[in-house]
Amino acid sequence: MAAVYNDANFETEVLQSEKLTVVDFWAPWCGPCLALSPTIDALATEYDGKINVGKVNVDENPNLSVEYGVTSIPCILYIKNGEVVDKQVGAAPKSAFEKKIQQHI
Repeated sequence: MAAVYNDANFETEVLQSEKLTVVDFWAPWCGPCLALSPTIDALATEYDGKINVGKVNVDENPNLSVEYGVTSIPCILYIKNGEVVDKQVGAAPKSAFEKKIQQHI
């Protein structure tokens, strides 16, 4: 299952990690976000130990949304060594996420 990232743990769990971290910015009222959730959880399970995968609720963490320019959700950021290395907006098939993960692992 995907981790939960927020204002309190984003710095230590995401930005300070040397592993690729896939961050799903979502909201509970967003239909495409809810449809994407099982895919994000599956990626977390399949890549456990190789990368980090987690979610940020934009309603509960508006500062992170502003800081990373998230204006549409779902928005998936690929962060490595504290830097955004890729971005994907909107729901997509699992294979699209796997392709980006392989590019940045």
